[in-house]
Amino acid sequence: MEWAAGHTVGPYELVARIGAGGMGEVWKAHDPRLARSVAIKRLSPEHAQRFAHEARAIAALNHPNICQIHDVGPDYLVLEYIEGAPLICPYPIGEAVRLADQIVSALEAAHAKGIVHRDLKPGNILVTATGTIKLLDFGLATIAMNVDGDLTRTTTSTVSGTAAYMSPEQAQGKRLDSRSDIFSFGAVLYEMLCGVRAFDGGSIADVLSAVLRDEPRPLTAPTGLTQIVARCLRKSPTERFASAGELKTALQQALTSQRAAGPSIVVLPFANMSRDPDDEYFGDGLAEEIINALAQIPGLKVIARTSAFAFKGQNTDVRRIAEAVGVTTVLEGSVRRSGSRLRVTAQLITAADGTHVWSQRYDRELADVFDVQDEIAQAIAAALKVKLALRAAVHTPQLAAYEELLRGRYHLFKFTSDSWQRAKACLELASALDHSYAQPLATLGVGYLLAEVNGFENLRIAAPRIRALAERALALEPSEPEPRFLLGAVAAAHDYDWAESLRQFRASYAAPTVSADARWAYASLYLQPLGRHEESVAEMKLAVEQDPLNISFRAILASHLVHARRYDEAIEEVQKALDMDSSNFTPIFILLEAYQAKGLVNEALVAAERAYNVAPWYGNIVGMYAGLLAQTGLAARGEAIMQALEDTGANPFSRVFFHVLRSEIDLAADWYEKAIEQRELFALIFAPSPVIGPLRESRRWSRLAKLMNLPAS
Repeated sequence: MEWAAGHTVGPYELVARIGAGGMGEVWKAHDPRLARSVAIKRLSPEHAQRFAHEARAIAALNHPNICQIHDVGPDYLVLEYIEGAPLICPYPIGEAVRLADQIVSALEAAHAKGIVHRDLKPGNILVTATGTIKLLDFGLATIAMNVDGDLTRTTTSTVSGTAAYMSPEQAQGKRLDSRSDIFSFGAVLYEMLCGVRAFDGGSIADVLSAVLRDEPRPLTAPTGLTQIVARCLRKSPTERFASAGELKTALQQALTSQRAAGPSIVVLPFANMSRDPDDEYFGDGLAEEIINALAQIPGLKVIARTSAFAFKGQNTDVRRIAEAVGVTTVLEGSVRRSGSRLRVTAQLITAADGTHVWSQRYDRELADVFDVQDEIAQAIAAALKVKLALRAAVHTPQLAAYEELLRGRYHLFKFTSDSWQRAKACLELASALDHSYAQPLATLGVGYLLAEVNGFENLRIAAPRIRALAERALALEPSEPEPRFLLGAVAAAHDYDWAESLRQFRASYAAPTVSADARWAYASLYLQPLGRHEESVAEMKLAVEQDPLNISFRAILASHLVHARRYDEAIEEVQKALDMDSSNFTPIFILLEAYQAKGLVNEALVAAERAYNVAPWYGNIVGMYAGLLAQTGLAARGEAIMQALEDTGANPFSRVFFHVLRSEIDLAADWYEKAIEQRELFALIFAPSPVIGPLRESRRWSRLAKLMNLPAS
């Protein structure tokens, strides 16, 4: 009998076919008895014998990362219905390891029951919207102790779909045990890390030949992970990890030690030794260019610009600087310009004892500045015994355009409205002077995004400009990661297109190293709104590690911790930020959010008043403070300061906080919808905040979530 939507199979109502293949089909169905969706798997008659295998295999397992069985019919299985998609490789390093850990946990549970999966591949591994792994399809699973040597039948019936992930012993029809799944896992992890198969070929025979004889192409990844993949893919089972438990331990150790070891460096801004103080931008720009070059080195921890420049003009001992940012070496130098001549001095210093590892002076023509940058980066790489493979320059910029780029960056990172206008003018001029120069376009795109965050631009107006700038930059330099994360940010924050956002972020993460700005955008604009809080916290921790003195990043990490309901950790991070600058309103606001989430109204009110005294113009602070005043019997005062803010113009989200705290949920929802219409970033960033919990629990939330293409829960 043909199945069709609307038909009944046993007590289940068929809804839609969600998959089909040579062995049968899978349908989404409704179970009216329990009012839930289920997946029904129907095998074709010639494969019906596998029902008993799969039913027994799944029934023996009860694990959060394994698809569960609900029922068995005469020719079908009723399984847990999972909203998710198969692995789409590659993944950023941190996310790949996190997902891999779940896969191994599922295998460990199966192997503990004596079950070997035998068909582990990306298509049988679903990732839910919350980032949870679900292992599917135990149709080929066998009880390890009962497997004999005659696997010809199952091999020939599955080789076309799984050849690239088969272990050598499975391809040869030999006896299998859990180490066969470990080989398959190694092939999957390889693909998760680099996006291509470990074993491939023009035909099934070519693929199987590669599995049996060839080693995969070298993998570009942290050493610990490459070693894990290599051991999983050993041809002999005895040389692989002995168990999934041993493999899981190795994965966790690799994640922990990924950034704990290895060389590290902070590049300080080069001192301006020119007679003209306006040449200061050049020394800053030279240092930033070297930072960007060194960031191409896998395994080298390079401190980001904000933290590296935090000591500018302070004459701080290099050992104290190294201790503050957690590095082993410091690069400092000076630059003097005189007409068309350039003198650059640079010295690499060991933080432990202050000794010079390397130093050099360069007397060159100004036009040779690009060669000087490369020579310094190569010398540092040699001194630190790391490999720097500088990308071949797609385009050597005109010197005048390069100088405008440096001026633009210099103004951009002052983070004021006036400096943003100056930066924009410089970057636009740089692009006009050299139409083939991609970097001014990408930097201008970053500038628009940062200006929106700081309230200098409106996202509805800025988003098309950011997209156009990023696309122009990519057309000039397709391998640049910066435009990719900009496109990912716009797809999330403006378009609410989560699939496109993920595609672009993954492309940006394919670079040898990932910038702290890209991690912030991915964590805050993609992971956090989708409720993937553990991942967003992990990404922000990496951003803070790259830029440890960036107060905004540390405050944002604290906010992510609040949204993950890890309040005490959030308060600790806030305190670290306030230890750097007690007058910075951003961490004070997050402290307010944490106290309110914990239900500590008095503490929240104290923090709100402190934040308001520092930044009475900042809408979210005013909204929270005014709402808290209403909770403590001072509603009139709260309304007055709210009205004063409205008179000067405020973002709609300030009203969301205000009305939620006053339990005026419909009004809060109305203002939330306005924030979405205006593409206010806070609508995404604070969607999971505990403070707006009452709104999320109301009847109005489903429409708001739908407007942002977010899950309703």
